[in-house]
Amino acid sequence: MSSPVLQPRTRVSRLAQEAVDKARLTVVPRVRSRAPRVPFVTLVSLVLVGGIVGLLLFNTSMQQASFSASALQTEADTLAAREQTLRMELDDLRNPQRVAEQAQSMGMVIPAAPVFLDLRTGKTTGVRTPSTPDQSIQLEPPAPPKPAILAPAPTVVEVPAPTTTDPTTTTEADTQATAGADSKPQKNKQARKNRNR
Repeated sequence: MSSPVLQPRTRVSRLAQEAVDKARLTVVPRVRSRAPRVPFVTLVSLVLVGGIVGLLLFNTSMQQASFSASALQTEADTLAAREQTLRMELDDLRNPQRVAEQAQSMGMVIPAAPVFLDLRTGKTTGVRTPSTPDQSIQLEPPAPPKPAILAPAPTVVEVPAPTTTDPTTTTEADTQATAGADSKPQKNKQARKNRNR
């Protein structure tokens, strides 16, 4: 018979041995599992196709933006040139010389002696004289004289008049010349008729 004291020791030692056996680390063999290739290849091909399509779309949008930018630049250059032309025309229209010339062509005359109006009193200072076109101020200076080399004196050459005889008398040479002139058109007409046949 076994003693009751020995039974718990053996039980504890068995439990300890089982715990030590469980606690030992062991190398577990690696389980090799192959991932299916079809989803990976599909994913890579979709990424590549998506990248190429995106690059083409980006390139196309950049080309369209470039074309629209060049068209807008051309339009801006045209408008800038038009603005410059209009500014030059406006400056020409505002030119005081031109305004004065048009005023004179309409019959307006610049007074020789101006008269001033005092706004407080309503009185004028200066001599009021009517202006006439004869008293108008000449707006354009006179043309400078040309040097003698550029404006030489005209040379006059007298040609003697031909001596004429009685117009009713004709010479033989005159009659032959008129007869020859009349016969040439007739010869030309006959030659054309012969060609047409």
